[in-house]
Amino acid sequence: MTRGSIFKLLAYAVVAAAVTTAVAVFIPWLPTAATRQADRMWFSIWFAEIIAIVVFAVVAAVLVYCVVEFRAKPGDTSDGPPTHGHTLLEIVWTTIPTILVIAITVAAAIVIHDNGKAGTNPLVVKVVTQQFTYQFEYPNGKTYDILRLPKDRNVKLDLSSKDVIHSFWVPAFGEKSDAVPGIKTSIVVTPTRTGYYPVICTQLCGLGHALMRSEAIVMEQADYDAWYSSADNAAPAAAAGGDDGKSIYTTAGCGACHTFTAAGSAGKIGPSLDNLSADAAKAGQSLNDFISSSITNPDSYLAPGYAKGVMPSTYKTSISGTQLDSLVKYLAENTK
Repeated sequence: MTRGSIFKLLAYAVVAAAVTTAVAVFIPWLPTAATRQADRMWFSIWFAEIIAIVVFAVVAAVLVYCVVEFRAKPGDTSDGPPTHGHTLLEIVWTTIPTILVIAITVAAAIVIHDNGKAGTNPLVVKVVTQQFTYQFEYPNGKTYDILRLPKDRNVKLDLSSKDVIHSFWVPAFGEKSDAVPGIKTSIVVTPTRTGYYPVICTQLCGLGHALMRSEAIVMEQADYDAWYSSADNAAPAAAAGGDDGKSIYTTAGCGACHTFTAAGSAGKIGPSLDNLSADAAKAGQSLNDFISSSITNPDSYLAPGYAKGVMPSTYKTSISGTQLDSLVKYLAENTK
């Protein structure tokens, strides 16, 4: 190979690497990391990305060089000369990728190991999922529909599901895990940036999947302590055993699917709850009986235009009898 050919190969490699690097660097593929775990994840991604750019540059340079230098001349229909494999070259192009893949694997394994360490005194928050809502239960026994976390403290999120497979994902946290019925899963996060971050379900969990959203708020430790102290004295939510009908409506996720003016919800998946009296009359039931059966046995009566199996049938076990009575009373007193 001549010196001119080597310079051409290098030029092609530099151009390929420059274009690929520009695409990788100047397009914001990743959000700004908001946890220590995300910092490690982003490192592992960029480690693999740099290796991929180098490999691509070499392969692209060789490919372009061969196309340019060894293309057939116009009118040349003859066969090329017979060639035999180059043993040393084959060993090299097998060994180098093997080493690179092992390096990526080791780096990823270290990141996964370190990201799973919760330390000796983590804040443990139970994340309970169901169609189509999140509930966050804190050590004080209180449950909320928004996740609040202190900055610079290890937090262990224990995930569970009441019905189907859901997931918990905050893009800026760099961690994601499924919530599977009957199985306990968990992730560890250590927030490093205050702010508001979306919580997203990434498992197709039913018709209301697109609406299964919440929010994670990262606060300074002093602000979190003040909130947690005031939350200690707050009325418990439905999942913590409370009997306030509006709280039960909120924490049970009813607003994700139904419009109900009294609660300020505007869900469109299920029928509106603003005219329950008229719906009960059409079903030939008393108002309270109609509401109760619609919650515990939703397929017993279907409003025109709605199909069976859309509303979860798990509420007969996921909320207590007292909570059901409170919810029925709240709906009956605030509908037309």
